[in-house]
Amino acid sequence: MNPERIYKVLLGPHISEKAAISAERGNQVVFKVARDASKLEIRKAVETLFKVKVQGVQTLNVKGKVKFNRFGQVKKPSWKKAYVRLEQGQDIDFAVAE
Repeated sequence: MNPERIYKVLLGPHISEKAAISAERGNQVVFKVARDASKLEIRKAVETLFKVKVQGVQTLNVKGKVKFNRFGQVKKPSWKKAYVRLEQGQDIDFAVAE
């Protein structure tokens, strides 16, 4: 995989209550990913960047919401997220203390 593509696939971690629950129970990490990223690309990017073993990847497209403000309605952009299940004993720590 192209080294430039690795950094374009993963856009960042997705922090939410549901993501925290899945991290505790299922050893999963949730990422915001590029709309055109495949499961294989996501797997390789996570394994390369974080030096962990990935057991499986599940993706879903999140549709953008329509919000109303004083100027009318505005549509938020759609995006894609990936649930990455790690092998037993593997962990990704985003809060690195220095």
